[in-house]
Parts: sequence; C-alpha cells; structure tokens
Amino acid sequence: MTAAVPLLPPADWRDFLALTKPRVMTLVVFTGLCGMLAAPAVDGRGIDPVIGFTAILCIALAAGAAGALNQWYEADIDALMRRTAKRPLPDGRMDRQSALHFGVGLGAFSVILMGLAVNLVSAAILATSILFYVLVYTVWLKRRTPQNIVIGGAAGAFPPLIGWAAATGSVALLPLLLFLLVFLWTPPHFWALALFVKTDYANAGVPMLPVVAGERVTRRQIGLYTIPMAIVAVAPWPLGLTGWFYGAVSIAMTAAFAWMAVVVATRRQQPDDAMKPEKLLFKFSILYLFGMFGALVVDRWVLA
Repeated sequence: MTAAVPLLPPADWRDFLALTKPRVMTLVVFTGLCGMLAAPAVDGRGIDPVIGFTAILCIALAAGAAGALNQWYEADIDALMRRTAKRPLPDGRMDRQSALHFGVGLGAFSVILMGLAVNLVSAAILATSILFYVLVYTVWLKRRTPQNIVIGGAAGAFPPLIGWAAATGSVALLPLLLFLLVFLWTPPHFWALALFVKTDYANAGVPMLPVVAGERVTRRQIGLYTIPMAIVAVAPWPLGLTGWFYGAVSIAMTAAFAWMAVVVATRRQQPDDAMKPEKLLFKFSILYLFGMFGALVVDRWVLA
C-alpha cells in the first residue's frame, strides 16, 4: 500500500497575493507608469485613460505572474533561506501546482488583454519580459552563474519600454535609455543586498557573486557598474530628451548613489562590523529609482 499524501488546506487569498511579490511589483508598476506618462502624445492626443489604466493593470498582472512562477520554480531554495522561508510554498500554505496554474494563467491573461485592449507592440514586450524573467533568469541563470543578476536584470528593465509602447505603439531612444538605466542599476542594487544576506544564498547553493567570488570582488563590481549607470542616468538631459528639472535631479541623486557606492566599494569589512553602508546603498537604490522616474514625469508634465 502506498502512503497517503497529506492534503494542504486551501490557500488563502493573501497567499496568492504574496506569490505576486507586491513590494517588487510596486516599483515595476511605477516605472511602467512613468514610461507611459513620459511618452509624447500621438496625433495630438494622449493615451485614453481607460486604455492607460488597462496597460498598467496588465504590467502589474504580468509582474505578479513572473513572481508566482519564480516562487513555483524556486520553492526548494526558498525553504533554505531565512529571508524567503515564510513564503507560501516553502511554508506549506500552498501546493506547487496551484502556484504554477496561477502564474501561467495570470501571465497569459495579461498578455492577451494587453494585445486586445492596448496594442500588439506593448503585448509583445510584455510577453518577452515574463519569459525572460522566468526562463532566462529563474530557470537558466540563477543557479548556474554569478552573472545571473547582470543578465537577468534585463527582466526588470522592460516596464518603461512597455509603458511607452502602450502610449505610442512604438519604441524610441528615451525609453531605451530608461531600460538601460534599470538594467545597469540592478547589479549594484542586488549585490548590495547580497553582501548582507550572502549566508542565505550560500546555504541555498545560489552562486551569487559574494558567495563565489568574495566580498572584495563584489564591492569592486558595485563601484564599476555604477559608472555606466551614472552616465546613462544623466544622458537624457544633454541629449535634449528631457528638461532642466530632470537634469538637476538626475545629477544630484546619481551623485549621492555614486558616493554610497564608492563607500561600499572601498570599504574593508571587518568580521564584527554591521553592514550599514551596504544596507544604506540598498535602501537608497530603491528611493533612487523612484526619484529618477518621478523627476521624469514632473519634467514632462509640470515644467514642460
């Protein structure tokens, strides 16, 4: 006789919400919205509010789908990390099949709705962003290479392109620079986090840079990646794609980011030291992206 498999209780709606990684989704939705608002009017008219809302809803649903599929695939390593052990799957509050069906259904619905209600260009980029995050980053890169977050960072950089494409049906230089900004911002952001949770990654066997190459290399890479990020961040202003307000904010906030990155890059960590500079850089990096994209919208709508 085979042993009976214990049945899990039905998952609570809060568990499905947790699968979508709502805190991560906030930044994704915000950058997508700013990309849409920064786009020029087509035929003298801005995007219809209903279509705009639908596009943002699709971006949110797609981000949630990617988060759910990520947790479905990584349930085993999530259980080994203190930071993620209380997620619905490793904590036993949901079965993996439910998470898989939820993620696939949510992702398919978001892409179909975007294509039918907005336009095919934005739907194609949205589909690419989901597939890139799930297949390229989660399945292929994360467990295999310390460069996982470098290449995989492109997944989180798509929302400004999607928002712009939703408003215009096309892609231009400014949203491409916004894509590059998020792409180059991702390694310093995540490596700052990885420095103070590297034990978690080591326990789970995830080859994050601090685990396989050490803190010194990671700190140096944070400093090196900040250089092209800073150039891309300020570039829209001298290129004439934004006004003086974005230029001033980008210079001030990027200078602050760079200063924190230099502190982290040149610091020699002692065994008993608290990781205060690293935590400060990580927290500021989130504020930085909100500030940069917010300045873009103010520049476009208030001071234009």
